[in-house]
Amino acid sequence: MGLEVQTVLCDLDGVIWLAHQPIPGSVEAVAALRNSGIEVLFVTNNSTAPVEAVEHTLHMIGIEATGAVLGSAQAAAGMLSPGDQVLICGEQGIRDAVEAVGAHLVDWADSDPLGSCNVVIVGLDRNFTYRSLDRVAAEIRNGALFIATNDDATYPTPHGPVPGAGSLVAAVAAASGVQPVLAGKPHQPMADLVMSTTSSAPSEILMVGDRLSTDGLFAKTLGAGFAWVRSGVDSDLEDQRDVPLRFVGADLAAVVQEILS
Repeated sequence: MGLEVQTVLCDLDGVIWLAHQPIPGSVEAVAALRNSGIEVLFVTNNSTAPVEAVEHTLHMIGIEATGAVLGSAQAAAGMLSPGDQVLICGEQGIRDAVEAVGAHLVDWADSDPLGSCNVVIVGLDRNFTYRSLDRVAAEIRNGALFIATNDDATYPTPHGPVPGAGSLVAAVAAASGVQPVLAGKPHQPMADLVMSTTSSAPSEILMVGDRLSTDGLFAKTLGAGFAWVRSGVDSDLEDQRDVPLRFVGADLAAVVQEILS
C-alpha cells in the first residue's frame, strides 16, 4: 500500500449514497477496505436522523455500521453540559444526541417565556418556519449560546443539490445578529469526536469526501489526508483551499482501488 492508511473516514451524502440510494460501487468499496484491515468510519454533517437510524439504513444497503457513524448532531451535543436547557431548530437526530448527554429539551410552547433556554442548536429542519426563525433568534439575542450543527448551504440528492442546514443557520445569524459556534465538519468539535473514536494517528487517517470546503478542510483540521470524489456536490478542483489532497477519483470505488493498489 502506497500510503499507510489505517482509518478511512467516509462522508455519506455524495460518497456512500445520494438520498439513501447507494452510489455504484460504494458498498463493495467499504467491504474491500475492511477486508484489507482498514477501519472505516462514516462522518456526516447531516443531523436529521438518529445515529441508530443511519446505522440501520447502511445495514439495509449492505454496510454494517454499528458504532461507526459520527454525526454533526453528536459533535454539537458534545459541546453541552448536563443540565443545559436547549432549544432545538432541527430534527430527531439532534434531539436524541442532546438527551444522550444529559441536557434538557425546551418545549416550543408559545407560553414558554423568553430566556427559558441557555443554548440554541440549529441544524437541518425540514419544518422550518418564520415562527422558528423568530423564536430562536429572540433567544440568541437574549443571550443563549448559538450552536450550529454545520454550515453546508446545500447537500446532494439524485436530482441535484437542495438547501442544507447552512441555509437555515445563515437566516438565524442574520435575524439574531450573532454568528454561531460550528460543530460539524470542518470544525474542531467534529475532529474531537473522530479522535475520541479511533486509535489511529492523524497521519494514518484518510478523509474521503465530495466537498472541498467541508471534507477537504476537515482533513486539514484533523491533520489527515484527503481523497476527493466527483460523485457529490463539487464538480471540479479549481479551488483546492490548501486541502491535503492525496487522491482524486470519480467515486469511492475508484479511490479505494488507488489506496489498495
